[in-house]
Amino acid sequence: MRFDYRTKGVCSRVIHVEVEDGIVREVVFEGGCPGNAQGVSRLVQGRPVAEVIDLLQGIRCGFKSTSCPDQLARALAENAGQPVSE
Repeated sequence: MRFDYRTKGVCSRVIHVEVEDGIVREVVFEGGCPGNAQGVSRLVQGRPVAEVIDLLQGIRCGFKSTSCPDQLARALAENAGQPVSE
């Protein structure tokens, strides 16, 4: 399943995600810090959705209450029908 997530409160604008059988297959960030976005994308490939959510949720970017990794966790949680922690 492929889906797009419109981010809130971060530099990236959209996260394109592909999940298959509960495993993250591909993540592409539009906008944001290219190196960090590519790094996060590669690190989560092949991992279970629940593991990625646990690893990334709650990460903050400087003084912001969220980050691109946190937004990815929120996108995955929403897509999986899980509650999103604030």
